[in-house]
Amino acid sequence: MHLILDLDSETPIYQQIRDRVVEAIADGELAPGADLPSTRQLGVDLAINFHTVSKAYDLLRREGIIRINRKSGAVVRPDVKQPSGDAGADTDWKRRARTLLAEADVRGLPKADVLEFIRTTLHGFPGGEGGDPGDR
Repeated sequence: MHLILDLDSETPIYQQIRDRVVEAIADGELAPGADLPSTRQLGVDLAINFHTVSKAYDLLRREGIIRINRKSGAVVRPDVKQPSGDAGADTDWKRRARTLLAEADVRGLPKADVLEFIRTTLHGFPGGEGGDPGDR
């Protein structure tokens, strides 16, 4: 797994790690059931403190995206792409998506461009699904 972080970003490093792992899963770079590097190894690879990686992994664990076991380490949950039925997770991503869409609106981005970006991004994920049900 190769993660690219922006050390000058206002986004905390642990959040960037979390986001890149989620993107790698969505893009198919990390398959359900795939092993993640240990926190120490990823810290060395990224030249950051392993506690920062631990914070990212703990966030991913709490979100139900990875499983952490003392013996086997961190693993992408085998059922990660299955609907969880967790109303809290559903509410959380919708809240974050709403904030991103609000930022686009505040910056004056045309709604048609935002919708096209969303549609293109969803269709870019493995399986090519996304968008309106009528688009499939």
